[in-house]
Amino acid sequence: MTHFALFAALFAAAPLAAADDPNFDPATVRETDAIECRLDAPSYNGFAFAISGEEALAKKRHWRKIDSGNPFLTEYELPAPIQVAGSYSTRRIAFSSNAILAILDLADPGVIAGKQGITNAADAEPLIDELVQSGKASRAEIEKAMPFRKFLGEKVLVDSTELPANGESFGTHMVIARTVSNATSHPGKTLYGCSYQIEPIGKDGKPL
Repeated sequence: MTHFALFAALFAAAPLAAADDPNFDPATVRETDAIECRLDAPSYNGFAFAISGEEALAKKRHWRKIDSGNPFLTEYELPAPIQVAGSYSTRRIAFSSNAILAILDLADPGVIAGKQGITNAADAEPLIDELVQSGKASRAEIEKAMPFRKFLGEKVLVDSTELPANGESFGTHMVIARTVSNATSHPGKTLYGCSYQIEPIGKDGKPL
């Protein structure tokens, strides 16, 4: 089986897994539950595919698609604000290839990340300190040259592996993670959400 066919089979099966539950209906999924990592991966995939698929959930929910200025994000404006992460309110959400994000009016992602126990994997402070100590530049000079500070952090909430059963060609490795980040396309904003990843694995548990 080619990698293309493998991934096609995997992602085609994912929403069906949710649909096997007679009580599952993507129309009943709340975007806040998806953002807060309250879904399993198959249910999220069923919901995400229904946004612009045959179910046309975005249209039925009166979401307005807007230009995000970011080719990796599909962004919508909601008809009414939602509340996430305790007390943050927003009407803007976005979808990436494997995540749903709430776009918050929060310039420093570290504020919300700290409450979630998330650190910045792209923290530039060690490099800045090194440059300052070397005398190559002052902190003021460096900060002027770096008006945007990238934040990229996550906290894995679910890490589940299912090996292929007898007669099956592949199993799955699923990871659900809280994500906090920012982007140059959204100055002054924090992207808070959840990623749902599914990876095909072989009988040895290794990625195919």
